[in-house]
Amino acid sequence: MNRRRNLSKSKYINGLQCLKLLWIAINDSARLPAYDAVTQHVFDQGHMIGELAQQLYLGGIKLETENIGANLTDTRASLKLRKPLFEAGFSGNRLYCRVDILNPSGGEAWDIVEVKSTNDVKDEQLYDVAFQRHCCQLNVVKINRCHIMHLNREYVKQGDVDPQQLFVTEDVTDRLDEFAEGLETRIAEMLKVIDSDECPATAIGRHCNAPYDCLLQQECWKHLPEHNVMTLCSGKKLGEDLMSQGILDISNIPEETKLNDKQQIQKECVICRQPHIDTNEIKSFLKGLKYPLYFMDFETFATAIPIYDGTSPYQNIPFQFSLHVITKPGAMVEHYEFLAEGKDDPRPAFLAELKQDIGPKGNILVYYAAFEKSRLKELAGAFPEYEKWIDGIKERIVDLNAPFKDFSYYHPQQLGSSSLKHVLPILTNLSYSDMNIGEGNTASLKFMESAFGDIPEEERQKIRNDLLIYCGQDTGGMIEIIKKLQELAE
Repeated sequence: MNRRRNLSKSKYINGLQCLKLLWIAINDSARLPAYDAVTQHVFDQGHMIGELAQQLYLGGIKLETENIGANLTDTRASLKLRKPLFEAGFSGNRLYCRVDILNPSGGEAWDIVEVKSTNDVKDEQLYDVAFQRHCCQLNVVKINRCHIMHLNREYVKQGDVDPQQLFVTEDVTDRLDEFAEGLETRIAEMLKVIDSDECPATAIGRHCNAPYDCLLQQECWKHLPEHNVMTLCSGKKLGEDLMSQGILDISNIPEETKLNDKQQIQKECVICRQPHIDTNEIKSFLKGLKYPLYFMDFETFATAIPIYDGTSPYQNIPFQFSLHVITKPGAMVEHYEFLAEGKDDPRPAFLAELKQDIGPKGNILVYYAAFEKSRLKELAGAFPEYEKWIDGIKERIVDLNAPFKDFSYYHPQQLGSSSLKHVLPILTNLSYSDMNIGEGNTASLKFMESAFGDIPEEERQKIRNDLLIYCGQDTGGMIEIIKKLQELAE
């Protein structure tokens, strides 16, 4: 029998998502793959946010965090001082939690302040706070009010970051009853699970990605066929229902199952192993294009704590673009690109270069237009001298994702997705799998490493070269997609 282990607040959240995840996280953690660089970056930003929030509580005491025993001892001693406590720890009935900020609140009571690096309050955070309140009450610590302190999406940095303005503190006390209901029953179930010698069998489904992407997903989903029902376009709930009936492969979905038009196309393509091609719709899309054609892609980075004046938490900062240009049918392809250098705000140079490289006429093709249009709108707000020009080019934007999103073209290997990363390898001989930088989040992190990191110049230049190759493939690949669509329309 396993020795009796405690249930921490993070493991409680694991258990709410999946009891199998909980058991493995406590009893067989070596099975959990390491967090990737993107997830680790999220954690690192969370730590920075937590430290910044502490500045709002003058005279606060930061308690020992590395050793649980020392943390508990420090907490017991510090409670008598009636000062704000950072990372106060509480243990009892095999439960353990640390409270971000425990603030004196009239008489002998305290307020819980949970600090989150999000722009709003989320349900999982309320479960978290309810667990903390329960742990405090087990230790006969009277809790008055409970708060979640999160980032203020309306905050705009001007000069030094102002923690008072950066954060919004919401009193969630009156919302906690819903999330505390059944808490002790859930805790008892989780303790029973982690005490068991056997890992529980749990169904897979939408919860594997909510509220977080589970580290065990690759292991738990490995038995699924390539064209499994969870890849149905906009069909995760339907996929769950089908799996509960023992139907795993899209080709085995019964005829009487109600599918939407896209899902029906998907099923037919899996069965016949051929793409669906609506020639008329593709022709209509191509006919609407006006030369010269500009194939454009932006790369951005975002930080929880804004770096530049005039920016807000998690605002996307464009640092790179690639622009391929075809002036007329059959013309040689021209290529323009921009990649910011140094630590300064990249947006002024980005805009100046983009305006220089885009001519006054012709369509601008992007893949998933909402992203580029949103960045352009933000740039127009920040740099009003470009507003009229930006409004003009936004009207010329055409979304190359459109014929794939509406399934005018669909190949079974897209697995229900119309993303560029799925479409490009199918229609062309281009792939992202063998590139040093192969997706946007990695590109963002690598840029920040090159711009702000203390790394050798050789490594910095390698990153910059990899970024140019990656962004260039996005726009060069769009040209190849257009060529393929033109062939299909003939």
